[in-house]
Amino acid sequence: MLGDRELKLDDYLAIARRRMWWLVIPAVVVPVLTYLVSLKIPNRYTSQTTVLVEQQKVPDSFVKPIMTEDLNAQLATMQEQILSRTRLQPMIEQFGLFKADQGKVPMEELVDRMRKLITVTPLRASEGSRRGDMPGFSISFNADNARLAQQVCAEITSMFVSENLRARAQNIHGTTDFLSSQLDEAKRKLDEQDSKLAQFKMKYTGQLPEQEQTNLSMLATLNSQLEATTQALARAQQDKTYSESLLGQQIVAWRTSKTGNSPETLDRQLSTLQSLLVTLQSKYTEDHPDIIKLKREIAKLKKQMSENGAAGDSLSADPNKIPGLNEPPQLQQLRLQIHQLESVVKERSAEQQRIRQQIGVYQSRVQLSPKVEEEYKLLTRDYTTAQKNYDDLLNKKTQSEMASNLELRQQGEQFRVMDPPNLPEKATFPNRLLFTAVGFVGGLGLGVGMVVILEFRDKLVRTESDVEYYLKLPTLALVPPVGTATARRAPKGIPRPSREPSSARQVMGA
Repeated sequence: MLGDRELKLDDYLAIARRRMWWLVIPAVVVPVLTYLVSLKIPNRYTSQTTVLVEQQKVPDSFVKPIMTEDLNAQLATMQEQILSRTRLQPMIEQFGLFKADQGKVPMEELVDRMRKLITVTPLRASEGSRRGDMPGFSISFNADNARLAQQVCAEITSMFVSENLRARAQNIHGTTDFLSSQLDEAKRKLDEQDSKLAQFKMKYTGQLPEQEQTNLSMLATLNSQLEATTQALARAQQDKTYSESLLGQQIVAWRTSKTGNSPETLDRQLSTLQSLLVTLQSKYTEDHPDIIKLKREIAKLKKQMSENGAAGDSLSADPNKIPGLNEPPQLQQLRLQIHQLESVVKERSAEQQRIRQQIGVYQSRVQLSPKVEEEYKLLTRDYTTAQKNYDDLLNKKTQSEMASNLELRQQGEQFRVMDPPNLPEKATFPNRLLFTAVGFVGGLGLGVGMVVILEFRDKLVRTESDVEYYLKLPTLALVPPVGTATARRAPKGIPRPSREPSSARQVMGA
């Protein structure tokens, strides 16, 4: 009899002795029935294989891999593609899976049923490996035939390997094609910038920023040359003027020596007459006869001096026009010297003009230099950007081509089947020993449940502790059971007829 009171070990042992058959019979019958049921379940065989992920054989520092996606993500993507209906339906038809249900059950349900029979499990990476590394994965397939399980598992493994090669080739070719198109576009832009830069340099030749210091140096040099040329021109002009005056004097002297009149005497006479005229004008009026006479003499003297000067000029210009006169060697030498000086003056003047023009050119270059420099910086910046972009894309394309060569040479990351799909020698389901053990545990649990229910329904008082618990009174004495032999031989735990009172009832009656 169970109640709210706390039971001890002796109570449990007593219950087990009373209800032993209720525990033993389910613990024996249920495992036997479970084993018999497992014999009716068809055997299932599981074929399994392991695929390793071989890393790239060339170090990443030499050739960077194209596939940068995490291996777990790659495996998940491939698994979704391979376990799609377009891939599984041909396999169902090829290997004759679910023959009994084909034509009766929709293909979507058969495909979903096959998906549940395929298991892809990533292998655990070892400690110390890089984050995201996956050494490989295992593939298993469950079927009711060992040979069929092996064939389907091999086909699925082949699909994973082929899909990895196809995905890597597609990624590499796509990357290379994309980089090639981008490189062509970058080259076109670089050529445009190069053409603009070349046209700018041709337009502003000599005005570029890197030529500014050269322009300043040339300007300083030209200023020095202009100053030297100006000084040389001034000296040549002075020498020419001096030579011309000297030639004129010598011609006059030579003519005078030929005509007998000395220019110096005429000059002194003219000076004396002019001084005398001034003195007379201070004393007399202009109508005075002496003043009139003196003016007449001065005019006559000037006319004579004028005639002598014209003769000297004509003689200096062309002495051969005067008959009977031949110039002396010193006059010819002076004429030659004046002619040379005139040539020097012309050369120096032309050089001075040329230098001034060059100075103007270089001054305009220096003045326009800030504006040209600003435009040049903009062009150079765009050209540098285009060149950097082109070099970067060219480097990436080279890396992509090297990665493609690695894939073609089977030197890149690959899936390698470590163990081919095995042929199962025994069924993996059902595990009859496990079924029997589970049946034993279930039967024992069923027996315990039945014993608990019986004990809760049992109203008999059997022990002194039962009396004290329910009556809340101490026990004074115990009377041995009195009854027929049949009642005494009744097994423990089976209630006696109510006409045979128990010892506890006797005590309670007393």
